Amino acid sequence: MQWLVLGLIVFLGVHSVRIVADDWRAQVIDRVGLGAWKAAVSLASLAGLALLAWGYALARQAPVVLWDPPLAARHAAALLTLLAFVLLVAAYVPGNGLKVRLRHPMVLGVKLWAFAHLLANGTLADLLLFGGFLVWAVFDYRAARRRGEGPPAAADGESEDDTPDTEPDPRHVVSPAATVATLVAGVVAWAAFAFWLHAALFGVAPFGR
Repeated sequence: MQWLVLGLIVFLGVHSVRIVADDWRAQVIDRVGLGAWKAAVSLASLAGLALLAWGYALARQAPVVLWDPPLAARHAAALLTLLAFVLLVAAYVPGNGLKVRLRHPMVLGVKLWAFAHLLANGTLADLLLFGGFLVWAVFDYRAARRRGEGPPAAADGESEDDTPDTEPDPRHVVSPAATVATLVAGVVAWAAFAFWLHAALFGVAPFGR
């Protein structure tokens, strides 16, 4: 279990710098450059991910069961993970309505993904892993809102000071085609993962229990 905890500390710690030390992060980037910062973050993230994956695999060999999730919770988890996949895809498709309105669909997707897995799993390792990601996502979204990166005040991205001649911010322009593509890609990715990849990668078939 200690390797899982260490992996969570490293991985989530690296991704929490903007939450707790955004000014320090900016100073380091000014000193070493954005490329070097991203390289260091990537290496630390990979190390943390490897540790938590290994630790979780070890913990599953001797699980500490805290509760037995009911079947209804697993059905709810399937729906929540579907929504999570759509939000995760939305983070990478420019101009889709979800990204324009939510600004941080990936963080919201992580929230749903983590909460869904807490509903469907009842071991101590699951509580540490998915609970850790859920807490991180909550604080990360709050930090982004404090930095002024929250959803736009108006659905069309305009403020009261906008004039009719002002060019709209491209980040606030919704493309119906991009939105449809996001929804379709999210559903396809979820189906592929739920019915095949999850079992292949983790040895657990979500719909095979």
